[in-house]
Amino acid sequence: MIPRTIQRLVDDFQKLPGIGPKTAQRLAFYILRMPVSDIDRFAENLVKVKSDVTMCTICKNIDEENPCHLCTDSTRSKSLIAVVSTPLDLISMERTGFTGVYHVLHGVIDPLNGVGPEELYIDDLVKRAGEALPGGEVEVILSTSSSLEGESTALYVNKLLKAEFADKQLKVTRLARGLPVGGDVEYTDEVTLSKALEHRVAM
Repeated sequence: MIPRTIQRLVDDFQKLPGIGPKTAQRLAFYILRMPVSDIDRFAENLVKVKSDVTMCTICKNIDEENPCHLCTDSTRSKSLIAVVSTPLDLISMERTGFTGVYHVLHGVIDPLNGVGPEELYIDDLVKRAGEALPGGEVEVILSTSSSLEGESTALYVNKLLKAEFADKQLKVTRLARGLPVGGDVEYTDEVTLSKALEHRVAM
């Protein structure tokens, strides 16, 4: 019989993605063996993640500053916007040496799980593209994963942008098929992702 205090910790670990009952138990019992100083630092970091990290009002990425350090970087091309599903996808894209800016949707359209376009930051993307257009041609790179939901999201955003800016200098592209079908951007290696970015195609 597991003591209630430990069981509550096990239950909390199980709420994390990818953590099953056995793994949750291993983590809980591992924490029992940790020095108190390590546990205190771990607890402090958990609290700081919620208190010190905020969402950028421009690109919707997460950072300790608002606007984030990517949006305030004057060396980046503001006319090249990579649209990603999550902040983890943004991190993967950064490793390719991408020099544009980003827009994080925080999910993909997934009707089966109750996620519609209104739950994502798509309207903010449309507004942002419109604000960038007076500076010249703008390219929006749809960098969602090649899963069914990722493809549906890319098609929806493409249709919305083209309807809104049909007569404007807006170019919409999609990452090339260097990404495996059903694969996630987050887990794609840098070479494959670089090639997909390099050979992106117009929609």
